Amino acid sequence: MQRYDRLKEIRRLDPGKDFLAIYRLTATYEFPWDFTRALELALYRTYTVPSIGALLAATGEFTERPQKRYDDTALLLDAVVEHGFDTEQGRTAVRRINQMHRSYDITDDDMRYVLCTFVVIPKRWLDDYGWRPLCAVERQASARYYATLGRHLGITDVPDTFEEFEGFLDAYEAAHFGWDEGGRRVADATLDLMASWYPAPLAPLLRSASLALLDEPLLRAFRYEAPGPALRTLVRGALRLRGRAVRLLPPRTAPHYARQNPEIKGYPNGYRLAGLGTTPVPGLRGCPVPHARPTAGPDAAEPAAGPGEPAQS
Repeated sequence: MQRYDRLKEIRRLDPGKDFLAIYRLTATYEFPWDFTRALELALYRTYTVPSIGALLAATGEFTERPQKRYDDTALLLDAVVEHGFDTEQGRTAVRRINQMHRSYDITDDDMRYVLCTFVVIPKRWLDDYGWRPLCAVERQASARYYATLGRHLGITDVPDTFEEFEGFLDAYEAAHFGWDEGGRRVADATLDLMASWYPAPLAPLLRSASLALLDEPLLRAFRYEAPGPALRTLVRGALRLRGRAVRLLPPRTAPHYARQNPEIKGYPNGYRLAGLGTTPVPGLRGCPVPHARPTAGPDAAEPAAGPGEPAQS
């Protein structure tokens, strides 16, 4: 197989019907490392919406148990990618996500925004650092995949196209990005977690390198000091060089899923999907930041459900 043969295969598929197969090929064969980094950045962006960042801080999951929260989020989301929506594993993962979200009063707007980050940020990351950009078929398939996930999660008015996802994300960030002390604590905890994956002497450098990847709206919302232009140029240039180097490598012959990532460290003896995730925090139901909750429309889907599943490794 040549480097661009899988892209040719993807372009022969129909993003309306084959969106799961296309997304799986893109995320697990073409760009597994890039999708992991991009989705980390996507989650990071959500902390700058005060209603999201404050709630995450109030639960204590990201500030007190960041590795578990990182692992559980990645494993639950990726189980649907690996197994599909209509499988035992996929239904169990969706059910656990729904159980956690229903423990708190989260608006559909916030949920919709988080969904948009999963569609838009990987595309933008690959535009900047990937060995190739996403093609139109991949963009359409990604939008259809997350629109389907959104309906399984009962989110109303989910966008249908990539352009609609992107438009909602940009407008929501412009209207809602802002300072919140809890969001900053969650951001700091996430930076510390990512630095902990490497030798301790490298932690300050890795933290600075991570900040060099944040855009100006993120830096302002978190009140982080902007990295110097030389560091930004170095970090971003290194990622672009990596992309060019990957372009010269032979294509991947086996899929790579999130459960195989070295950053997943909390389950050395395996895990059960039904046992992943958080339990409700006593006394915490509503978000600490007041906001209006939209009324669910008639198109809200019932969440998928399924039986338990055997341990994964």
